[in-house]
This record gives sequence, structure tokens and C-alpha cells, in this order.
Amino acid sequence: MTKSAFVTIIGRPSAGKSSLLNALCGAKVSIVSPVPQTTRNAVRGIVTRDDCQLVFIDTPGMHISNKKYNKRLTQTAVAALSDADIILYLIDSTRPPGAEEEEIARKAVDIYGGIDSGLPGKSIIIAVNKIDAKESNAKKCTEFIDMRFPGFLEEHIVMISALEKTNLDVLLNLLQSLAAPGPFYYDGEFYTDQDVQFRISEIVREKCCLLLREEIPHAVYVDVTDAKLQGKSLSVSVFIRCERESQKGMIVGKNGEMIHKIRAASLLELKKIFDWNIKLDMRVKTDKNWRQRVHNA
Repeated sequence: MTKSAFVTIIGRPSAGKSSLLNALCGAKVSIVSPVPQTTRNAVRGIVTRDDCQLVFIDTPGMHISNKKYNKRLTQTAVAALSDADIILYLIDSTRPPGAEEEEIARKAVDIYGGIDSGLPGKSIIIAVNKIDAKESNAKKCTEFIDMRFPGFLEEHIVMISALEKTNLDVLLNLLQSLAAPGPFYYDGEFYTDQDVQFRISEIVREKCCLLLREEIPHAVYVDVTDAKLQGKSLSVSVFIRCERESQKGMIVGKNGEMIHKIRAASLLELKKIFDWNIKLDMRVKTDKNWRQRVHNA
């Protein structure tokens, strides 16, 4: 008999959710960046082990903000909880719990007991991440868990490092034990259900986050307008859309140096993912209304 479960990963921005998803799946599924709030969508990764399939949903970091855009990201994360069989709550052990952690814990407690959330009670696993870091304070995290989740099962708390892949087998074994009898939703060789154009746009956006100044990435939307596969060659047209002309200048860079760096870094990453010879046409366009258009889509 096969088992399966949908597992939604929640946590603060930069808690390591995307890094954990990629490590669990053994491949690049979700983009990783030091810039908070990089994940904008609920991204799925798939792990199939013998008779069990776990479908992970990486969500935007849940945080407190009055900005409409950030509220939308938090709503995306909360909405993904309704699809989950298991909640994987990720805590960053290098940062002390604050107001954001308190709010996420409150939501997790509601879901755990089905209280005031409109959702049935769900299984919750708590993973304390970044235990390899010198700033890690796992003891403070366990104290926080004891305070906010009184009586929580100790065996449902796992100390991990997504970066060093520490205790990830322990985490997967625990999740597998909580999965219910059910069918596989994907073929065993799949590690994500993202389409090619979405994956390309996310890789380009990741490189924008890594190479551009901190305030720019959140003003950028990557739009794959065309992708044609001919034999083993994939030709892709990409528009990097930004909100102001000044941002366009920074993305292009002096003599086109920055856009060249973004393109080269994107191609290097894409070659690790796809077997095709990829031709990437990349342009920058000012589009001050892209947020409104994407949000209303």
C-alpha cells in the first residue's frame, strides 16, 4: 500500500525554506537569495521514497507588514495551508523569536488544533534550522516551542541544517510516518511540477536578487514571453520588468555589463537543470504597473 502527503513549509522570511526544499528534493526547485521575501508563489517539490510520496509546498515567508504587496505574499502562504496534510514549521535558530515568530506560531497552533482557523486539525512537525551556524541558539528555540506549543511531542521536533543536510533523513522518516495511505500524484522520477517557463523566470529572478542592489529585486518581475524547443535547442525570450527608468539603468548597467552578468549567471544555472542547449534573449523594460497586473491575474 502506498502513502502520500502534501507538506506545506511555513516560517519567517530567510528561515531557509527554499534551501530546505532544494535539499530534500536533491535538485533546484525553489530559488535561494539572501534578500528576504524572494519566494512569491507556492512552489511544489516532490520526494518519492519506496512506497511513500511527499509533495512539499514552499511558501513566501510569513511576516508582519502593512504593505499591500507583502500582505499578498502572506496570504499566499496562509492559503497553501488549506492544501496541506502536514505542516512543516521551520524556525531559524540564528535569530531570536520576535513578533513575526509569535504570529506564525499563533497561526500554527490554530491549525494544529483547528481553532478559529476554519481548517481541520493537521499534523505539525517543527524543524529548527541552521544548527551548523555559529550564531545558532537551539536552546532558545526549544524554550520558545515549549512556551507556544505546550505538550508538543519532543519526537516531532527535529534539529536540522538545510545547508549541510544534517538530519534531513530523520525529518523525511518522520514525515513519512505521518503520511496517510494514498496514491502517488506524480511519477517517481519527478522532483517538481513547475513548467519550464516558470523555472526559467525564477532562475533569472534569483540572479537579479543576487547581483543587484538590495532594493531592486522586489521591484523586478521576470516575464518569459516565448520559449521554443527545436531538437535539443531551447530558444527563450525574457523581459526583466522594473518599475522605474532609474532601475532599468541599474539592471542594464554601464555598457550593458550588469545585464550580461545576469544572463551569464542564469545560463550557467539553467545548464545544470536542463539538458538542452539554451539560447537566452534577455531585455529590460520599464513597466510601472506590473505588480497590479500580476496581482489581478
